[in-house]
Amino acid sequence: MSRPARAPRIVVVGSGPVGSTYARLLLEALPDATVLMAELGPVLGDPPGMNVRNILDPDEKARARHAAQGPQAESGQRAELGIPASVVQEGTFTARLGTHLIDFGGPGSGHAEGFSAASVSTAVGGQGSQWTCATPRPEFSERIPFIPDEEWERIVTRAEELLHVTKDAFAGSPVGAAMLAVLREEFAELPEGFGPGILPVAGDERPDGTVRWTGADTVLAQLLDPASAEGARFELRPLTLARELRWEDGRVSGVLLEDAISGEQAFEPADVVVVAADALRTPQLLWASGIRPAALGHYLTEHPTVVSRVALRAETMRRFATTEDLAEERRRRELNPADPVSGVIRIPYSEPGNRLSAQIMFTDRMPFGADASAPPPDNEWGYANVGAGLRKFPRFEDAVTYDDDELDYRGFPNMTIRYALTEREEAEIAAAVETITRAATALGDFVPGSEPRVLPNGSSFHYMGTMRIGEADDGTSVCAVDSRVWGFENLYLGGNGLIPTANFVNPTLTSVALAVLGVESIVAGLR
Repeated sequence: MSRPARAPRIVVVGSGPVGSTYARLLLEALPDATVLMAELGPVLGDPPGMNVRNILDPDEKARARHAAQGPQAESGQRAELGIPASVVQEGTFTARLGTHLIDFGGPGSGHAEGFSAASVSTAVGGQGSQWTCATPRPEFSERIPFIPDEEWERIVTRAEELLHVTKDAFAGSPVGAAMLAVLREEFAELPEGFGPGILPVAGDERPDGTVRWTGADTVLAQLLDPASAEGARFELRPLTLARELRWEDGRVSGVLLEDAISGEQAFEPADVVVVAADALRTPQLLWASGIRPAALGHYLTEHPTVVSRVALRAETMRRFATTEDLAEERRRRELNPADPVSGVIRIPYSEPGNRLSAQIMFTDRMPFGADASAPPPDNEWGYANVGAGLRKFPRFEDAVTYDDDELDYRGFPNMTIRYALTEREEAEIAAAVETITRAATALGDFVPGSEPRVLPNGSSFHYMGTMRIGEADDGTSVCAVDSRVWGFENLYLGGNGLIPTANFVNPTLTSVALAVLGVESIVAGLR
């Protein structure tokens, strides 16, 4: 990449944690560069890009989530659109508020019969405005094999810094500590360092024990201050659609942007373009722009998800916590009653024995809408959501494809998602149900109707593989390891779609780590 004669101009499409990583690190490394960040969605709160879990007022939080629901904002995510009310709950595997379905059934809807829960969020901050902030590190075969260990350690550590990852969130939760003690007894056979422990999450613990959850605003940091050196060279442009990438001979010249309100279009020239929309809409923009590598949209993976919930058993909890501890837990909870989770434990994947990544989340109230057969939501010691994310092995035939002859509600080639679980995944789901049942029954008793069940495909939000990185331009990947599109000098992609492995862990930490490599490649090229 040649250094432009003038100050370099960079356009970033998408404002989630990955796009924000590119914007921040590029402006820090290139003191004369400018960055324009284009985001289709609206600003949800102050500061822009914040995680809506930080909004304390329930009505204000509901308005923020509603604003991120795109074309279905008026539908309220009705059950007939595939999102049952019983799985709409913040802080769990199945958070749904603030998103909209790909296959929503209205004019311009996509097609995803086999991936029915496929959803995206459209707002400043992207999915980072809605996420649950789980940031465990990948281990063993989850790691990307062609990134050397020393390099991997460096970029993941930097990603943890950018996201404000803490490994002891809710460490002061006495009920959480009791749950952890029970699970460590139950799973004593797991290898050292891979038994039950506190789930690493992205956020800053406050003195009162609550957490300010990380959003894109955390990553953007000083860029949101126009008086700062970096902020003066940064422009966030919400409600702006990236309509087309203009390119010739392996070089992108800029992006055609469209005002989402007025429809007015303008071309924005750029020396470098980074597209970090998401794993479904980033490939769609490339396809619409005539950039169509053989692997684009293919090798779609996610995390098949098993969930359950239990009422914590009083005699079990009293082995490790007192009623005074429980009263203190409730006092802590009232500091942020809108955020139901106050303790999160994980049982990580480990080879060869534990083929899942389990999360056990404590809440002092009934976590889902109770059905008619469920007991009243007043269990003395509260409840635990016990769930697991599993791996999906990449296959070319699992894919999102785009139809030039049928347009979606935005006027882009419409999406069709073809996806199926194979015998390999079904075997791992069966093993996961056994492990989830073991963990759940060690802690308490299943709430009637909440025994382990597999959620619809797409429920995890962890969509990966559709623009995967690879070692060589051999048709099985879209990008090099530095996230640069094969055959292009100055086009980079960002997001979970880059991840090429079959993994168990939440993908955001990995995606931000890959963005660190992408930034370094851009900086080296411009220098």
